[in-house]
This record gives sequence, structure tokens and C-alpha cells, in this order.
Amino acid sequence: MFDSIKGFFRAISLTDDEDQRSQGEDDVRVASAALLFHIIEADGIVTDAERSRLVDILGDEFGLSVQEAERLAREGKQADQQSIDLYHFTSILKRELSEEHRVRFVELLWEVTYADGEVHELEDNLIWRISELLGVSTRERMLMKQEAAGRQNR
Repeated sequence: MFDSIKGFFRAISLTDDEDQRSQGEDDVRVASAALLFHIIEADGIVTDAERSRLVDILGDEFGLSVQEAERLAREGKQADQQSIDLYHFTSILKRELSEEHRVRFVELLWEVTYADGEVHELEDNLIWRISELLGVSTRERMLMKQEAAGRQNR
């Protein structure tokens, strides 16, 4: 599953010419970054570990350089701060990503959540809400949580 979502995101970034990328592809990137940022900010404390993990995830998943991933993280932060709800971002991802990719995205949410070593109840609740809006089942959400937690404990 990891390879398939990575392939999807990398297919989006096949060209460096931003004029050639469709608006939908940019929307997926910004929506992803905005939701990831929203998660790390949920408990009111954004740690360096969370911020670093967010940039790493954006770089890995979208095939971006560190500078491009940092730029996307800033765009996501700005989009999140200008948004009044989660629906705008989740509707883009639900429309553009397959079910398998949406499940993987929930796993990425858990990855940034575990970056600081703990899951705050606000983060847990927020991932539940995002998962519901993405159409990801409770079972899949909890499996992704267990996988992310298992990697954190290594």
C-alpha cells in the first residue's frame, strides 16, 4: 500500500514545471499539507519533531526536495489558518484519492501525531473526524494507528 500511494503522489510531481500541473494536483498537495499541519497544531504545541516529521512526510510522499517540502508545509499552514473547516481539504482528498490512498493518508496523520512521542486526546479526536470525512472506516483508522505506533516504538 505504501508504494502505491507513493507512486500516486510521485506521479503528481513528475514535472517541475508548475504551469503544467493541474490545479487538482496542487489542491491535493496543499490539502494534505494543511491537514497534516492542523494535526500537529491540535494540542496547542508544535514541536520541532512534529514539524520535521511533517516536512519529511511531504518530501517522501510527493517526491520533493527539502526546500520544496518546506515551502509546501508553509503553504499548508497558511491554507489551514485561512480555512474555517476541515471539509474543504477532506473533500479534495476524498474526490482525488482512491480509498487505499485515503487510508494511507490517515496513517500519515498518525505518523505526525506520534512524532512527539504521544497522542493527545484532541489529536486522536481530530484524526477520527478527518477519517470520517474521508470515508475511512474505524477499523482502518485504528489499524493505521497501530502501525504508526509500532514504528514509533522501534
